[in-house]
This record gives sequence, structure tokens and C-alpha cells, in this order.
Amino acid sequence: MKLAWSDEDEAFRAELLAFLEAYCPQEAKRGKDFLGEGFTGVPEWARQWQATLFDHGWMVPGYPPELGGRNATPVQTLIYLEELAHRGIVRSVHFGGYAIVGPSLLEFGNDGQRALAAPSIRGDIVWCVGMSEPDAGSDLANLSTRAVLDGDSFVVNGQKVWTSYAPFADKCFCYVRTDPDAPKHKGISVLIIDMDTPGIEVRPLRHITGAAEFAEVFFTDVVVPRANLVGELNNGWRITMGSLAHERGGLWVEGVAGAQRALEGLVALARRRGLDTDPTVRRRLAEAYEQVASLRALGYKGFASFAQGSSAPEHSYMKLATSELRKVLFELGMDLCGPYGAVVDPALAEEGGRWWSGFFVSLAGTIGGGTSEIQRNVVATRVLGLPKS
Repeated sequence: MKLAWSDEDEAFRAELLAFLEAYCPQEAKRGKDFLGEGFTGVPEWARQWQATLFDHGWMVPGYPPELGGRNATPVQTLIYLEELAHRGIVRSVHFGGYAIVGPSLLEFGNDGQRALAAPSIRGDIVWCVGMSEPDAGSDLANLSTRAVLDGDSFVVNGQKVWTSYAPFADKCFCYVRTDPDAPKHKGISVLIIDMDTPGIEVRPLRHITGAAEFAEVFFTDVVVPRANLVGELNNGWRITMGSLAHERGGLWVEGVAGAQRALEGLVALARRRGLDTDPTVRRRLAEAYEQVASLRALGYKGFASFAQGSSAPEHSYMKLATSELRKVLFELGMDLCGPYGAVVDPALAEEGGRWWSGFFVSLAGTIGGGTSEIQRNVVATRVLGLPKS
């Protein structure tokens, strides 16, 4: 049996690669091993690059042209995601608009809200997503930010935390509690909130790498028109599940590709430092290779089910497994660097600090998008059917 892509799919790949060769800016080829010093807004190159992708039908290939795509098949979308991930090419420096908000508005929004989807995917509107709260941990159902209906408006009070891109976002896709007496998974609604609305205070949070794209967001008597309610009142949990599904849909591809890039970097590092003949190092690299290959195969298995219209329980495990694996890989990189593994001066550290900075970011990867602890619970109860303790 011969396993290969079809001629049509290979033509799709060739067209994609030709486009990337002609249009992709050098700044977009930065990979995701580690972050720089962060930014305080969307750089001009990133705005132009995202708009170029949209205008040429390469932002979300599976969408129709009016939404930045080309009606690509699921297999072609997988090829697209793998090619970008393998090359470390970013589509956008603010994923919320195209990955979460745009798809959610298309699925749940009214006509006026759906009109916001195209500029959100193109990057003309920068969104933050108001999910996490200080007292809710990773359990979104425990959110307490209140929105009280007062005539034709909601009045919002509360706090969000770890809100990506909030310091420079135009709008917030905000999850609020509109019925405090309902069970915790009910009584939640979603509001579109303009970030320049009076009563909003944004306090940036600088993390260990020096970047500050996260923030705390405080809402004090913030008035939001009722027309900004997305979907039905008190039915936001359904939108929540859709939003998380959109966010994680392609993450396994990026996770596996990121682990593959890290593994290739580890092999090169071992050779440079003369450690490639050390039996312990060779064994650890071989174990890492086995894990990356196994996760890629598992991802393909889940994708095959998804493409045929079935569920893909494998992908519930992929986010957990890839984020935990990358933590191990970058820690191994620090080990291979020897005494310089903990040196944070880019001028002295190996590869400009790739390994220590990548390790710091890998720790955040086990939290963002759902902590590893929550992911284990999801896999245990929803995939394996184990009882809750």
C-alpha cells in the first residue's frame, strides 16, 4: 500500500509555498521557541502580513474567499498548518480574532455581529478574550464578573486576569455572569465590549521573559448595549465550548511541529558541544524522537476521524502531551548547555538564550488554553469515562 498525498493536494502545497516565498516577511519567520521582549501594540509588518494572507485566501484556507480562505478541504488545511508550523511562520501576533472570536461570531452572532468576523480574521480589529479570573482558576464556570441588565444596557463589574493582548485590544469578547442564581455552568453570557468604554482599567502583567502582552482588566460600572450580547442570554456556556474548540482545533499541529523543531535543535546542540557520542545523551534524544513521532501519528489518527465527521478524542490529549513534552525538551537543552544553561544574557547564552527562554515559555504552555491538570481531568472523565472523585 502506498501512502501519499493526492496530486491535487500536492498542487495546493506548491501554490502555498510559492506564496510564502513571494510574500512572507522575515519578521514572520520567527518560530515559537521563545518570545522576545514583547510588544506594546501590533507591529506594522504583522498588520500587513495578516491582511496579505487574508486578501490572497491564505489566512484560514478552509473558509470562503470573503472570509480570507479558498474553500480548502480538511486535508489541505492540515497541509497548510503543517507547512507553516514546520517553518515557524506566524499568521498573526494576536490569535484571538481569527481563532476564537471570528468563528464564534459566525456560529452564534446576529447579522451585525457576523459582519465583524471578516475584519477580525483579517486583523483589522484586535480582540482580547475575557475568560480567566483571579478566583476561578482554570474553571471558567466559576467566573464571577457580573453583568446586570438595566433597560437596554448591561452594567458590568468584575475582574479578568491573564487577558492576552488586552493592553492594545480594540474589543473584548467577554464572558460574564448574568444569572447568579443559576447553576455555575448556566447563567453565563457573552458580551462584546469596546475597550475604550469608561470604567475599564487595564493593568499589564510582565512575565518572566520580559514580555507584557498579558493584563489584568477591571470593569467598574461599565455600560454595554444589550445589542452587544452574543447569542442567547444565559446560554454563554455553549459559546464557551465552541470558543475553546476553535482555539484548540489546530494547536496539536503547532505543538508537534514545535516539539520537532526543538528536537532538531537539540541534536544540533549536542553535536556542537561534542555530546553526540555520549550514550546518556543519545538515549534521551532517542526517547524524545519516539515521543514526537508517536504524537504526530496520534494527531493524524484524530484528524482522520475529524475529517470524516467523527469526534477526535485524541486531540483532547494532544494539548496536554505536547505542552508537557516541550517543557522536557527545553530543560534538556539547558542541561546540554552545561553551566551556561542558566545564563540569561543573550550575548553569552547558547543561541541567544533559546533554551532558557524556551524553557520559561514552556512552563506557561502548560497553563495557557487550559492547565495540564484540567486537561487530565477532561481526558479522564470525558474521553476515558472515569468517575469523578
